[in-house]
Amino acid sequence: MEPKQIEEILKNTLELDEVYVQGENSHYGVIAVSDVFATLSKVKQQQTIYAPLTEYFATNAIHALTIKTFTKEQWKRERLLNMPS
Repeated sequence: MEPKQIEEILKNTLELDEVYVQGENSHYGVIAVSDVFATLSKVKQQQTIYAPLTEYFATNAIHALTIKTFTKEQWKRERLLNMPS
């Protein structure tokens, strides 16, 4: 599975302002930006990102996923430190 495919799945199923995915060999990292995360616990934020990808874990297309979530305001402050290279 390609990082762009994961980005498209997340963009099409969630209300994200920005999403970045990097990785390979079924190990990926996701950065997701949305004000929806402001009202959710950390666990709920993780579950929100995992939910549309469940079938890909089942088939092992995704084996490991690191998730970082930000509100738009948090992302303004954290962007330089977290932007994928």
